[in-house]
Amino acid sequence: EIRRLAEAGAKHGTVAITEEQTMGKGRRGRSWLAEAGAGIAMSFLLKPQIEAQNSSMLTLVTALAVNEAICEITGIRAKIKWPNDIVISGRKVCGMLLEMGGDLERLKFISAGIGINVLQKLEDFPEDLREKAGSLALAGGKGFSLTRTDVLCACLSAIEQAVELCYADYPALLEEYRALSITIGSEIVASGGSDVRGTAIDINENGELLVRDAAGEVHVLRTGDVSVRGVMGYV
Repeated sequence: EIRRLAEAGAKHGTVAITEEQTMGKGRRGRSWLAEAGAGIAMSFLLKPQIEAQNSSMLTLVTALAVNEAICEITGIRAKIKWPNDIVISGRKVCGMLLEMGGDLERLKFISAGIGINVLQKLEDFPEDLREKAGSLALAGGKGFSLTRTDVLCACLSAIEQAVELCYADYPALLEEYRALSITIGSEIVASGGSDVRGTAIDINENGELLVRDAAGEVHVLRTGDVSVRGVMGYV
């Protein structure tokens, strides 16, 4: 819907949100389900004044903004798994997918899709995801009383501020991202274009993950799936 609106001339910052999502799209063709009344499924439109090759900064900045919003509103410590999964106590509570509209010469817009698990109980997840998936309510325990609207508003406010700030002070935001990364310093296995095993040592200014393998060679991962030891069921 956001891509359709973008092509029709919608403004920067336009948001589309649905009560229930049954055909959500994740990375590498995976699906993302959002059952009615339990989570947040939204996409928003960005029309940034940047070159297409610099668009990766918005992937990191959006993840940072949502992570900080969740931490602030819930009081729960959350971390970021590269590039933009939000993880609490080893379980994924939020996934994102940013897609460009345009070409290599000109970036017309970015469609940023975000799914946040808010009120789900463990039994609400498919059996094969119960070791990997979590929700804010599960992490918050019996004292959790936030509504989905509370979470939505906090995230949108944080994203708006972060997107504006990233043009002026991206290096500072990148340092914040690194500090909240659960990937840097961990053993990882990468798949989907880069079959690399080693230790993640940094995230560079282009948003790429640097991984040192057992032989000491440093690999630069631009895309792909990364499993982090101790996170989302990877032991």
